[in-house]
Amino acid sequence: MSSVTTEGIRVTVKPTFWPERSAPESHQYAFMYTVEIVNVGSEPAQLRSRHWIITDASGKVEEVRGDGVVGKQPRLAPGERFEYTSWAQLRTPFGSMRGSYTMERPDGRQFEARIGEFALTQPHSLH
Repeated sequence: MSSVTTEGIRVTVKPTFWPERSAPESHQYAFMYTVEIVNVGSEPAQLRSRHWIITDASGKVEEVRGDGVVGKQPRLAPGERFEYTSWAQLRTPFGSMRGSYTMERPDGRQFEARIGEFALTQPHSLH
C-alpha cells in the first residue's frame, strides 16, 4: 500500500494479486489495485491525466500515459473523494508501480499529484 499527499491531494493505493486473471505457467501475473483520491486541501482540483511507471522483477519498465482514469476526469472539491479499481499485468511474480496524476485548479494551474511506489506481489513468491 502507498499513501502520498501533494498540494492537498492524497492518493492511496491498495494492490492485490488477481489469481483468476493470472497464468503463472505462461508468465502472466495480474494485479488489481484500488486507488482512493481525496482532496484534503482547501482548493478544488480536477484530475486531467495519468502517468504510471510499471517495473517488473527483471527490471523491465513500462510507462502508461492517458487522459483521466477509468474514462473519467473527476473534479474534487475540498473534502471530496474519488475511488476506482484497475489492474496491471506483469511477466514476473512481483514488481512495482508508481506515477502521478496531472491535476488542474479552477484557475488553470496544473500540478503533479504523486502516486507513491507500491509493490505488486504474488503471495508466497517472496520468502
